[in-house]
Amino acid sequence: MTSPSNHTQGTALEQATARQRQAADPSFSVWVSANAGTGKTRVLIDRISRLLLAGVRPERILCLTYTKAAAAEMENRLSERLGTWATMNDAQVSAELLILNGSPAEKADIHRARQLFAETLETPGGLKIRTIHSFCESLLGRFPIEAQIVPHASVMDERAAKELLTEARNSIYGRAFQDSTSPLASALNTMAGLVDEGGFDDLIREVLSKRQRLVGSLRELDGLDGVNLATEHELDLKPGETPDTLLQVGVAEGSFDREALRGAIAALETGTKGDEQRAQEISTWLDAIDLDRARMFGEFYKYIFLKRTDDLPRAEKTLMTSKPAEKYPQAAVALIAEQQRVYALCERMKAAVVCAGTRHLVFIASELIAEYERLKRQRALLDYDDLILKSLDLLERDGGAGWVHFKLDGGIDHILVDEAQDTSPEQWNVICHLAAEFFAGEGAREPSRQDTVELPQRSIFAVGDEKQSIYSFQGADPAGFSRMRDFFTGLAGPRLKSIQLEQSFRTTSAVLDVVDAVFAQPHAQPGVTSDGGTRHRAHRSGHAGSVDLWPSIEKTRKHDPAPWDAPVDRIRETSPMSQTAEGIAKTIAGWLRDGEVLESRDRPIEAGDIMILVPKRGQFADEMVRRLKARNIPVAGSDRMVMTEQIAVMDLIAVARFALLPEDDLNLAAVLKGPFIGLSEKDLFDLAYARSGAIWDAVRSRAGPNSDRFQNAQHKLSTWLDRADYSPPFEFFSSLLGTDQGRADLVARLGVEANDPIDEFLIQALGYERDHTPSLQGFLAWIDAASTQIKRDLEAANDRVRVMTVHGSKGLEANIVILPDTCSIPDGRRGDQVLWAPVPSMTSGKQKTEQSAVPVWPGVKRNETEICEQLRNAVRQREMEEYRRLMYVAMTRARDRLYIAGWERKTGAKDSDHGRDDGSWYELVRSAISGMDGVTEHAHETGTVLSFDTEQRDPPESEDSSESMVTATENVPDWMHRAPAPEPEPSVPLNPSRLGEDDVPVT
Repeated sequence: MTSPSNHTQGTALEQATARQRQAADPSFSVWVSANAGTGKTRVLIDRISRLLLAGVRPERILCLTYTKAAAAEMENRLSERLGTWATMNDAQVSAELLILNGSPAEKADIHRARQLFAETLETPGGLKIRTIHSFCESLLGRFPIEAQIVPHASVMDERAAKELLTEARNSIYGRAFQDSTSPLASALNTMAGLVDEGGFDDLIREVLSKRQRLVGSLRELDGLDGVNLATEHELDLKPGETPDTLLQVGVAEGSFDREALRGAIAALETGTKGDEQRAQEISTWLDAIDLDRARMFGEFYKYIFLKRTDDLPRAEKTLMTSKPAEKYPQAAVALIAEQQRVYALCERMKAAVVCAGTRHLVFIASELIAEYERLKRQRALLDYDDLILKSLDLLERDGGAGWVHFKLDGGIDHILVDEAQDTSPEQWNVICHLAAEFFAGEGAREPSRQDTVELPQRSIFAVGDEKQSIYSFQGADPAGFSRMRDFFTGLAGPRLKSIQLEQSFRTTSAVLDVVDAVFAQPHAQPGVTSDGGTRHRAHRSGHAGSVDLWPSIEKTRKHDPAPWDAPVDRIRETSPMSQTAEGIAKTIAGWLRDGEVLESRDRPIEAGDIMILVPKRGQFADEMVRRLKARNIPVAGSDRMVMTEQIAVMDLIAVARFALLPEDDLNLAAVLKGPFIGLSEKDLFDLAYARSGAIWDAVRSRAGPNSDRFQNAQHKLSTWLDRADYSPPFEFFSSLLGTDQGRADLVARLGVEANDPIDEFLIQALGYERDHTPSLQGFLAWIDAASTQIKRDLEAANDRVRVMTVHGSKGLEANIVILPDTCSIPDGRRGDQVLWAPVPSMTSGKQKTEQSAVPVWPGVKRNETEICEQLRNAVRQREMEEYRRLMYVAMTRARDRLYIAGWERKTGAKDSDHGRDDGSWYELVRSAISGMDGVTEHAHETGTVLSFDTEQRDPPESEDSSESMVTATENVPDWMHRAPAPEPEPSVPLNPSRLGEDDVPVT
């Protein structure tokens, strides 16, 4: 007999199955909004499978994913399914198709299913499952003439693009140096007075990282003059206004009320000494001529009314003391009016300063972009942005675009978009052009028949989750997901269904209940949800799960470093950050040592069950890895590493530097103590102390038959010196690592994890030789010029603890997730020096794009006007919205257990007993979990732990549990043969305009 709990779970499972099947139905276009863990990838695979079963040719299906890893994963899973079908017997294939379609399979369907694997293998180019950039690259390669690019143009990687930008920058610097009277030289000279060399490089790098915004604005606003006018309009300036012209008008007769100020002077003279001094300063200013008034305005006059620190208005009581203010109220009113006038004048003058600086910045940036584009054309190169923008331009352009549309229209019938919430506006525009004919006239292609198979009509499918849009730095637009759904609904009408997937097959109910409680709080919802919170239903409702909120580590007294401490010294053992890492390492060590059971798996916890997620890379991740290694806990390390900061790479570079300059004593000392030679501290002291020349001379003089260690050092060093004369970089380092057994030395000293940076270093050496003259000196300069990051795939590290950023964990999961850095919110700076305002509609009659914007560069904080502050606040708001979405992604990576920890970066405020930021992950969880029924408290050595958990009621899951509801077996469960049970009636009034969404029963 089925228990009530099992019946409820089975009913929910059937409903989820119905929704997944409806989303995979190729008869309709579908827009799927899915929670984390609801089987989005499974639905995509199912839809492609059903399209193929319906007779659609593989080459007519285009599936666009966000990353290459996702594309490879999807292709592997689809190939595995089709390959399995090809080897099954009739009963097994029939059972699989029953699960997939929800209806019994016919003999023709079984025969068709067995053919699909061979059919996809024989398709030229295979299935079109690729990233949007990869698709655009193939599109441009197919139509180079129409796209106005050189045939077979190559695509640069990020490193090559940075090099080309550096070359372009040096080129315009050279032009300015050759002609010191040119506008470019004038702009650079002006900028030199506003920002230092390092700051200027950072500023230019920031503008170029968003160059598509600037390029879009230049195109829409008819060049530099249009952008400058738009910037003036944004800053509320009239054309041609400068700080000098504004000041001259602001101090001229008639711009102020002389008589009222004379009255105020008389009133001030009856007050205190401070009042008398203000009266004297105002009188001096009034008696001066216009030119002197302009000079005095900045020297002292404006500071009568404004603070010297930030140019904000002073408190009214500081303008005039209470006694004369009560006796002469009109005088106090006159001073307040003058204060408002002076403040407004200063704001406009600052706006003019900002406008002038922005004008120079835009001019330099436009010249740099033009030179960068020229170099790309000259060398037949494209960057990643070009792939999207040139494809979009190709599809938008008349003439040749008609031919392109005709050819594409005959080749693509079905478009599927994965992770649609991370698609940028330009990428959506490409998809819109590809699907433009899907729902218009004959392009709609009503269901047709090919042989005996009825083909479904053309369709578009998108699946995404706005709550998981965390890639704004790559152009992702969370609002675009809903906007594009409305756009395609307008085109397709009833042929497009909106479906909500709420049933999570990944996470236990305990974790999901806390997630819903967190985002039920109004202050946690902006940027995550707009309809009253998140709604999750846990398929794993009978499995043990828990959420623990550990006590946060309080900030300790500020440590005054000793004079000999270097800025890069390791963080102190007593720091809150270090204590947090140690506490987590200690807890994990206890789990592994004591064999604590993971209830859902009915086995002891293993290192591979644990994932530690941080909001961003920083010092904590390295400290966490160090603490885990100190306790001999298997750890995969960080998911990102800067190659030149790895010890193994530093040792290799040190050897090369010795080969180029053996007289560098400090570098040679590092080589001698390094793993390749391995002298002791005493050996190095004996060698270096009281020497008469360079250390290299001392090594050669001490080498002999009676000193094996120095003789060995002299032999290796001489070999490297001789080799550097003729060997290119890759050969030099390959010989060092292979012939000289340097890799074995490095691994023996540093461990097997040294192999990753070593291999990447050799790849970089090969890449350098491919594009540059193979010079060892040039390679060292090249490798130092850019901080090459190694991206490590930790998905395969399923036997070790993974320390990752939340961004890196997207798409992954773990049985146990620990969030250690949760007590602070983003600082609001983000390094954004340039603010971007929407293109004003009054400046151009052209249609605006989503990404074009007008730049506003304040230069320094003091120059920021109220308008700048509004733009800055908008940046902070967007940053906080993404911070909360990042929290949602982090929490939903957990399958069974979620632990929240943190350390406080400031002392407790007066009205609280903690130093945690309001709105931080920790505070959002604390306030949510404190109000939940069933929360328990228990003491811990560092404070009180809040726990919310559920008990195990159902049998443990198997290790290979699927994200889908069921797996294919010969014995299909009885309920699979029944019609799906209807979902509960909605508790809110139905909205007819949203048919098919989660508030409408799906039948």
